Amino acid sequence: MKVIIVGCGKLGSQLALNLVHKGHKVTVIDTNAAALEQLGLNFQGETIVGIGFDQTILEQAQIRKADAVVACTRNDDSNALIARISKNIYKVPCAIARLYDPRSAEIYRSLGIQTISTTSWGVARVMDILTYSQLDIILTFGDNNADLIRIEVPHLLIGKTVNELTSIGEFQVIAISRNNQSFLPTLGTTLQQDDMLYMTVAASAAKKLKTMLGVML
Repeated sequence: MKVIIVGCGKLGSQLALNLVHKGHKVTVIDTNAAALEQLGLNFQGETIVGIGFDQTILEQAQIRKADAVVACTRNDDSNALIARISKNIYKVPCAIARLYDPRSAEIYRSLGIQTISTTSWGVARVMDILTYSQLDIILTFGDNNADLIRIEVPHLLIGKTVNELTSIGEFQVIAISRNNQSFLPTLGTTLQQDDMLYMTVAASAAKKLKTMLGVML
């Protein structure tokens, strides 16, 4: 996965180091060259000094090849702008904005932008959201503790029942799209090839679901 991180503060630097450690391609952008130094001499990603919403800088970071952009500067408006440029102009599959003002979160989520806050919780949450970029987040519920996701049924689950992909209080299939028609399944519904599953999942159960789906980060 190729990830661009704009803002090399505590959240941005921790996230960059975490992603590189897991083998992902990471580019970090910051207006302050000194901030980038905290990544350390052994940082295996790329760094760029510049303004994160400058399209020339984003092009330099190869945003057209990016799987995700995480905007975590100290300015909410800048973060939202970077995420919107990434999502609307460059069609980046996953755009995440760090917000200091949670009152703005619902507005940005309505625009298809994922939002996170607080550094200690934020790194883990961003990692979960980036994993879901292999799926498709339809909606993040108001408190960020649950998502509605969409995924084509994995090969290993073809022939299994909905019951086998259900964990009460953690995740469940709420709808299936099959042959251009959608329906509400029962626990006994058998999953078929090319089924598109719509699932609700609690953030705390993300790792468990990823294991069942065979999604790795």
